[in-house]
Amino acid sequence: MKFLVWLLGLFSLAVALKLAAHNPGYVLLVYPPYRIEVSLTLFVLMMLALFVLGYFTVRLALSAVRLPAYVRQFRIERAHRKGRSAMMEALDAFFEGRFAVAEKAAVRAMELGESSGLNPVIAARAAHELREFERRDAYLASADNESAGVSTMRWMAQAKFNLDQHQPQAALQSLKELRESGVKGHVGALHLELRAQQQARNWDAILDVVDQLEKRSAMDSVAVAQIRQQAWLEKIRAHTLDAPALLAIWKSTPGEFKRRPKVVAAAARAFIHQGDCRNARQIITDRLNAAWDSDLVMLYGECLTGEAGSHIEQAEHWLKQHPDDAGLLLVLGKLCLHQGLWSKAQNYLDASNSIVPSSVAYTTLGHLSEKLHQPDEAFKYFQKAMALAQGK
Repeated sequence: MKFLVWLLGLFSLAVALKLAAHNPGYVLLVYPPYRIEVSLTLFVLMMLALFVLGYFTVRLALSAVRLPAYVRQFRIERAHRKGRSAMMEALDAFFEGRFAVAEKAAVRAMELGESSGLNPVIAARAAHELREFERRDAYLASADNESAGVSTMRWMAQAKFNLDQHQPQAALQSLKELRESGVKGHVGALHLELRAQQQARNWDAILDVVDQLEKRSAMDSVAVAQIRQQAWLEKIRAHTLDAPALLAIWKSTPGEFKRRPKVVAAAARAFIHQGDCRNARQIITDRLNAAWDSDLVMLYGECLTGEAGSHIEQAEHWLKQHPDDAGLLLVLGKLCLHQGLWSKAQNYLDASNSIVPSSVAYTTLGHLSEKLHQPDEAFKYFQKAMALAQGK
């Protein structure tokens, strides 16, 4: 199609030239005392040539005038391209773990005029990984806080730096300023806050943050359950010296955690530490009646009071269901020893050692032998207990 157009154009030009060549017209130019007579065809061609020459002269002059601005713009765009390339290099290097390269590339991007607020944050994070904290703080301070996105990155980075240096209060302050800037419900910020509250051992705050993360489906259900259990364990352990507070904590503990052996054991130890054997035995009994746990039953014999008779009955009831539980036999031996039932204590302790020998059982047998005025037997039992304790 283009070839056909060009062909028609050439034929048209040829016809126009042929007609112009036989044109009898002329142009007379008079400038006294001069007279110039020129054929009309030549005059038209000269005017066309003059117009073309003038056009290109003007274009050349304008280009010469605009050249400095063009050169400046070219240099700016070239620097911008280099800066963007340096920023991408910094990102690649940072996520590849080449932190020294990432820092240098981010600094080069800033020097080239790359205005993205990402560069100082990348440089700060890279310097942090290199433990160059002074440079890190300088980069972070240079970040433009006017942009909402850059401000968020800055506070998030600052909180992470504080956490890595085990400064939870400073991290919480950074996250507070992030919330006050209008960023609320930020999942990444919530994860950082969870770490900060864990470092600060603020267990109530941990439970609150975990609830928020769970609502946003931002945490695995198994991890949520583990963190909640740890929080309730620590809340219980933190009140071992405050009886009313411990009782209140235990009553407020969710039912799902009251059924977990680790939580029950922690609560029982806390009550035992306060001398509250009644509550300790009650929560252990409730749990063991619901589901047996060989480790938990060992705590049943930790509180030896004058009510040991009824506790022996309870333990012997369990023994009918779990006759081969070495821990339960050991507990029965300790309870019988406390009640002065020497023969039964001997039988239970020997039965426990026949299943799983333990230094505690041999030590208890040693104390029993001392009660029976058998020093030689007691010495043998204590030796066996020491050998087991030392792993011999």
